[in-house]
Amino acid sequence: MKFELPALPYETGALEPVIGKQTVELHHGKHFQAYITNLNNLVPGTKYENMDLISIVKDSDGPIFNNAGQALNHEIYFSSFSPNGGGEPVGKLGEAIKAQFGDFENFKKEFNAAAVSVFGSGWAWLAADADGKLEIMQGPNADNPIKHGKEPVLTIDVWEHAYYVDCRNERPRFVDGFWSVVNWEFASKAY
Repeated sequence: MKFELPALPYETGALEPVIGKQTVELHHGKHFQAYITNLNNLVPGTKYENMDLISIVKDSDGPIFNNAGQALNHEIYFSSFSPNGGGEPVGKLGEAIKAQFGDFENFKKEFNAAAVSVFGSGWAWLAADADGKLEIMQGPNADNPIKHGKEPVLTIDVWEHAYYVDCRNERPRFVDGFWSVVNWEFASKAY
């Protein structure tokens, strides 16, 4: 199976000023593309060559996992934004967040703390178990809730390449801005 870089669901400058056009072009067009290219170079001749991305992430380790995990993580990440995003989730996801975290503001506070405190490079996730119970998770490098038996609902990339052009080394500023472009429609479908 040959993997392709998914097209962005918005223009590269559509998330400005939170995430600038140059950041999206570099992050999507260079970093994300590199994971896709590497994965396509690594899987031929292995048991993974005909597997879908989620199956590879669940089963693999080492360089194949690193590139498959990053490809999947970035696919979810770029879908987690919308130029018309922000606000609070409604419906089933909104109700689950309130039930699990008390209210949306408390959820945001806990998610921000998780995102800001990832040591080095990694991800913060809103994930759900098979019963729909929500959990905020952190993961280093290419980690994904799928490796831990959970379903990813929403994510933020806290590798420096995700925010350095726009925010320099101010990860908290990047994380705060996330909420004005978050795509609750995508997260609700994932939940």
